Amino acid sequence: MTLKTVLLGACSALAFAGIFSTAASAETLTIATVNNSDMVRMQGLTSEFTKANPDIQINWVTLEENVLRERVTTDIATKGGQYDILTIGNYEVPIWAKQGWLLELNKLGDKYDASDILPAIKGGLTVEGKLYAAPFYGESAMIMYRKDLFDKAGLKMPESPTWEFIGDAARKITDRANDVNGICLRGKAGWGENMAFVTALANSFGGRWFDEKWNPQFDQPEWKGALQFYVDLMKDAGPSGASSNGFNENLTLFQQGKCGMWMDATVAASMVSNPKESTVADKVGYAIFPSKEGVNNHGNWLWSWNLAVPTSSKKGDAAQKFISWATSKEYTQLVASKEGWANVPPGTRTSLYNNAEYKKAAAFSAPTLAAMDAADITKPTVKPVPYTGGQFVAIPEFQAIGTNVGQLFSAVIAGQSSVDDALAQAQSATKREMTRAGYIK
Repeated sequence: MTLKTVLLGACSALAFAGIFSTAASAETLTIATVNNSDMVRMQGLTSEFTKANPDIQINWVTLEENVLRERVTTDIATKGGQYDILTIGNYEVPIWAKQGWLLELNKLGDKYDASDILPAIKGGLTVEGKLYAAPFYGESAMIMYRKDLFDKAGLKMPESPTWEFIGDAARKITDRANDVNGICLRGKAGWGENMAFVTALANSFGGRWFDEKWNPQFDQPEWKGALQFYVDLMKDAGPSGASSNGFNENLTLFQQGKCGMWMDATVAASMVSNPKESTVADKVGYAIFPSKEGVNNHGNWLWSWNLAVPTSSKKGDAAQKFISWATSKEYTQLVASKEGWANVPPGTRTSLYNNAEYKKAAAFSAPTLAAMDAADITKPTVKPVPYTGGQFVAIPEFQAIGTNVGQLFSAVIAGQSSVDDALAQAQSATKREMTRAGYIK
């Protein structure tokens, strides 16, 4: 064996030992996230982060929306410490921050540019001037519809459609023989699933969850009108098994050409217009969320999926480094370079909506921004209310109450209950919980 061979062998051994040492000493961040397309794409790009940060490894826990909410809520409330980064909504952020459950995000780096975050989105993530979560994507609600089916039926989408028009159009474009449903709407039970849509619907009908004294309002005619309209429409023009359909299920149906219309999150626009994923990509039009004739309220919601760090995590600095990367303008550029501008996470940064390349590639960018601008979570209803929130009520008790009501309404869609029975049970159960929580004296 020559001296050269010995030296090369020693260098190789040292290099291997260095690699092993780095891997062994790397911090592993466990991230809980939802199984939506943008989050799945982020996981696929994580190697770009770990390549630049070899001292940090990522462990993903990807869950269906209802399961994610249940698990992260349980973990943070019990200080379980299972996760270092949580994917949560603008409903949870201010409530959990005030409980002292979230770490202030004050180490995102000098280049992060938090001032570029859309003001309405940033406001929902800020408590007493401090940022407690960073938005991965933001959304409102709007109509996505098949222009070809409208043309075939001799229909034209109004600039500001009413529910009366939508109901009539959905029934006209329904074609059961060719497996085309006139409309797809959320039916899966959950405060953030079917109740996101149904609450927005009720708001646009002039309804509200509570009056000024926190009395539930399910016994009022606005809720009866909204729920009956929803149930009848789903029966006449919706897909079978609709009580099991949430965002992802309806997205798949629309992409497969089985829905004429879909009212849901604006973030879905890039997914239904992506020819790699959607068979109807070149046939999609967009319009603002409907209002009821005579009611000046579109019911638009405002939502963001955000990354936050629970105070139970011992890896706050590393977690903030990842969050800074995943929610940065540079990450947007990375997605654009890999997937095209139309597929970048929307609804969080002002600079994106000023970007000429994005506006050219994404026909839905202007309708999305218009929908978000139209949302006012401080005044979600026509009548006065003691709460804020578009498709939710911003109180801690809403998770349990909203999920219970969602189950009652989903049962109506499944044909297991009637509209009147569901509303009566929702009124009784919600009044009982609000009394127990001290809202009603």
